Amino acid sequence: MTGLQMKTLLVTAASALALAACGSAEVASPGEGNFGNGGNNGGNNGGGNTPAPGTPAADCPTGLANVGTIANGSLRVCQLPQQILGNLSLAVRAGTIYSISGRTEVGTDRGIDPASTTGTQGILTIEPGVKIFASSGGDYLLVNRGSQIYAEGTSTKPIIFTSRQDVEGTATATSQGQWGGIVLAGRAPQANCQLTAPVTCTGQVEGTNAFYGGNTATDNSGRLRYVQIKYSGFEISTGNELQALTLAGVGSGTVLEYIQSYNSSDDGIEIFGGNANLKHIVINGADDDGLDTDTGWRGGAQFGIVTQRAPNSTSRSAGFEFSSAPSSTPYASRYLSQPKIANWTLVGRNAPTDAHTVMHFDTGTNPTLINIVATSTTGSVAGCFDIADADTQTSFDGGTTPSLRSIYMSCSVSYRPANVARSTAVFTNARNTNVTAAGTSTLTAPASGTTIANQNLAFINGANENAVTAIDPKTVYSFFDSVNYIGAVRNAQDTWWQGWTCGLTAGSPC
Repeated sequence: MTGLQMKTLLVTAASALALAACGSAEVASPGEGNFGNGGNNGGNNGGGNTPAPGTPAADCPTGLANVGTIANGSLRVCQLPQQILGNLSLAVRAGTIYSISGRTEVGTDRGIDPASTTGTQGILTIEPGVKIFASSGGDYLLVNRGSQIYAEGTSTKPIIFTSRQDVEGTATATSQGQWGGIVLAGRAPQANCQLTAPVTCTGQVEGTNAFYGGNTATDNSGRLRYVQIKYSGFEISTGNELQALTLAGVGSGTVLEYIQSYNSSDDGIEIFGGNANLKHIVINGADDDGLDTDTGWRGGAQFGIVTQRAPNSTSRSAGFEFSSAPSSTPYASRYLSQPKIANWTLVGRNAPTDAHTVMHFDTGTNPTLINIVATSTTGSVAGCFDIADADTQTSFDGGTTPSLRSIYMSCSVSYRPANVARSTAVFTNARNTNVTAAGTSTLTAPASGTTIANQNLAFINGANENAVTAIDPKTVYSFFDSVNYIGAVRNAQDTWWQGWTCGLTAGSPC
């Protein structure tokens, strides 16, 4: 993402087919209409018999629309209602696949106050092994404030959100942007309207006109565990995009772990404000940034792998792009982003310009980074590290928590040439240098393969990375686990990323 402010979606005639605003008419897909009670018997067989392998189910569960078949007629397509009120459950069901069409909402916006009686709650529950697809950029899943999603897969049965092309077998290792993505909107604080009251204000989520934000740091939007989000991301307008996963004002009561973004046409995960915490994240093939943070996020993320795709002519991709409040806001009044990041491995691409480095920080963001490995392919001119403005340098130098500890960088250029003095000053600040390091990467790839779709997938520590003394993350942030190594994985035997992800080795294509 290049724009740092939230943008209200202006629906024009040209874009109405892609995305419709709350309360406006939706463009109906076949089978849409009156879905009856979306909360009853969502996971049963609706009275149908179990079909033979390779044949579609005869019907759809109550509350879902039968919109035909897919995959050469082998699967019955059961479409979710565009407004889920009450409880709806999606179960693994022989001969069945689920779909979303257009803006698919869980609940209606219930406002800032958790005690509010406005709006209607929705709860979407998805069982391990369920697959859901969408067909176009305007198809996305939105969980509104006050509603929840419980999508909990397992290491052997992940829940998969993907595109129609993937289901039909026409997606390739370079496909992207084939549907919108997932948006969680919560009631946790954010900086978008900080000039009034930073902890009680409302903003609008990028890529949609849904509202987010409030004064409940522990807000609970549900649980996402062992989830793949593939071939997503959609640009509504310049700088106004849907990512694979958007977290807007999401609170610390939400569980977010074992999540993969694969081949997003924008960011892998973008976080707007809130206090969400994440663990075990894989982002491979994002066309823009891996992890992008904005507008006052004050949570933490531990154990993450980012491997970037080869750039296109317009790519400004970074492994981390961390921003704070909008740059037009006076510095002293900002609700600053204070992300806490531990044990990530960032594998950058061969950047043709210095537009974005592997790690990019701007607009006064004040992060804490520990146990990080950052590298890029030989010949990249962008560098590993970039402090983009004076406000950000001040936030690093004047911070009270460790900003950069146990970081190993290996890039052809260490610092972005345009900001080399500022970036060097921050990286070599006296609070940081005793446990930081830079040198030659000895990262290795998993044994079953090295490269998929121009992505350098070497992310397992070698001797040089292992030689760096790690900081115990738990002493910095209680959400973190204690470890004694830097980077996302301890060694080749540390396989937390296996089984539920795809595309990280030649033996497991997506």
